[in-house]
Amino acid sequence: MATPAIDMRGVRKTFGPKVAVDDLDLAVPAGTLVGLIGPNGAGKTTAIRMVMSIIFPDRGDIRVLGRASAVESKDRIGYLPEERGLYKKMKVGPFLKYVARLKGVDDAGLETKVRGWLERLGLSDCYRKKSEELSKGMQQKVQFIASVIHEPDLLILDEPFSGLDPVNSRLLRQLIDEQHRAGRTIVFSTHQMSQAEALCDRIVMIHRGRKVLDNTPGEIRSRFDPRSVAFEPADGFDAAALRAMPEVAGVHEGRSMIEARLRDGVDAAGMIPRLASSFRVRRIEVVRPSLEDVFIEIVQGEGASEEEREALMAMVRADRATSDAGGD
Repeated sequence: MATPAIDMRGVRKTFGPKVAVDDLDLAVPAGTLVGLIGPNGAGKTTAIRMVMSIIFPDRGDIRVLGRASAVESKDRIGYLPEERGLYKKMKVGPFLKYVARLKGVDDAGLETKVRGWLERLGLSDCYRKKSEELSKGMQQKVQFIASVIHEPDLLILDEPFSGLDPVNSRLLRQLIDEQHRAGRTIVFSTHQMSQAEALCDRIVMIHRGRKVLDNTPGEIRSRFDPRSVAFEPADGFDAAALRAMPEVAGVHEGRSMIEARLRDGVDAAGMIPRLASSFRVRRIEVVRPSLEDVFIEIVQGEGASEEEREALMAMVRADRATSDAGGD
């Protein structure tokens, strides 16, 4: 069996009375793209900082790229921290060359490489600008270049989409996908579930410092029975008749689609011919549960506190706002 790029076993980290990460097991296979999702404060950044040996666990074992710590594999790792940090007075071009040299990149062709990356990210005119002259979004793109310029085997991105507008968010998503197709292992944290759903081979959900789900998007959805059927009605739709059906628990009427929420135990696929024969419809489909639906069900099933529910709903609202703005 191949050695995982990241292997965490029984990892626990506390800060005073607060348990930030609680008995976390996580194996990231080499070459995969894994998303860590969860509300702010769930423990994602703490887990990443322990992988990077920025902080150390109270107990448990962490191996990175087959070594005892990230320190032993630092030149093979690219890291974009949540708290962005550039040398404010340093010019962008020299900064990127400095970082590349620290990671073992040879000087031959380095100038061309740096300028090529800046051009790709729309920063061609920033080579001789100081970092403090750039917008936050531009600084973030510079840091992304710094994390990949040495062509690492493992790329770790902590909230990479935070603060980006929809256009740059889409660009970054394309670049992450490109790095993945080049064979790199990528782990990124986000509270935007739609980004993880669109990109990842595997998704790890963290809640209250514990891993509550770890699987592929398709396998995650298959574990949660779809309980809704959506259809586009033709003229003369009778909502009262739909609500009166014994299999239907509730009805949501959207602008163009009607969603029938089914009672427990009702087969959603089996309801399609029944609905199609009872109503005139233009199209009809089983509603595929989103990661948002799955995560809410998991958290509610664990008896989340009011504070935790608020954190979750803040994440959901942020995710929907991003989708509405065209960021997905």
